Amino acid sequence: MGFSTERRLSITSLLVQMITVLLLVFLVRDTTAAAADYTTLVFKGCASQKFQDPSGIYAQNLKSLFQSLVTQSSQKNFFTTTSGDGQAAIMGLYQCRGDLSTALCNTCVQKLTDKVGDLCGGKGGNSVAARVQFNGCYLRYEVVGFEQAPETKLLYKVCGSTQASGAGFGERRDAAFQTVVNGVKGNGNASFYTGNYQSVVVLGQCEGDLSGGDCGDCVKSAVDSVKTNCGYSISGQVYLNKCYVSYSYYPNGVPHISSTPGTKQHTERTVAIAVGSVAALGFGIVCLMFVMSVFKKRRGKHQGWN
Repeated sequence: MGFSTERRLSITSLLVQMITVLLLVFLVRDTTAAAADYTTLVFKGCASQKFQDPSGIYAQNLKSLFQSLVTQSSQKNFFTTTSGDGQAAIMGLYQCRGDLSTALCNTCVQKLTDKVGDLCGGKGGNSVAARVQFNGCYLRYEVVGFEQAPETKLLYKVCGSTQASGAGFGERRDAAFQTVVNGVKGNGNASFYTGNYQSVVVLGQCEGDLSGGDCGDCVKSAVDSVKTNCGYSISGQVYLNKCYVSYSYYPNGVPHISSTPGTKQHTERTVAIAVGSVAALGFGIVCLMFVMSVFKKRRGKHQGWN
């Protein structure tokens, strides 16, 4: 005996529900991983001076500033504004990586505003100026009149521990660096570029209010700094006050699957992988159901012969 029509419909309905749940699990897991990667702390800088705020006006202005930044981050990848008036005014901005969707940018900035108080607050109140850098975004604020740092001041650097072996790495790296300098100059107001040249993946970005020429000059300074500081390391990152660059060298070729989850391209790829995996699983279950049905039919026939 095989499955009745009603039984088959019931199993089919259950199968559809299973596939839907598994697809959601794949997507939620990837979204969580993406958020975790782009909200990983890279560095922080906090002014030693604290707000003298017996009336609470600075705290209120800072709260209003953060709310404004979070709201705007759901619409654009860069925004700067001022909250409050006179000596109590606070200027602030955020910048998200140019390849982040606005949804991920919003998540990143929200986490920044949640974190900055823990990193640059505590006893004595909040610092009068701060910058917090995540992998995917950064936020900075400062009270009006705070001394400005030069655009090309080195804030943070990190170099990979592995050194490149074999001839030609220096030439490849330098050619890749030139593409990023040219890229940010010719990318309109985006001030962002990422690409690869002969297995060297590069990325550069400037603060959103820099012009193309100034952005190119800043990125060139960052390139010079990373070459000086990281030498022949196969990876490195340098953050200046108004721009940053990073590079990674893959001796065996750049991986086809992005190593930076959370970008728009990676999200599309992950959805395709998830759908394909779940579809394969569903096909396997259907095949199993068919085999079981055939087996039961044959068993029923044998039972009838006895």
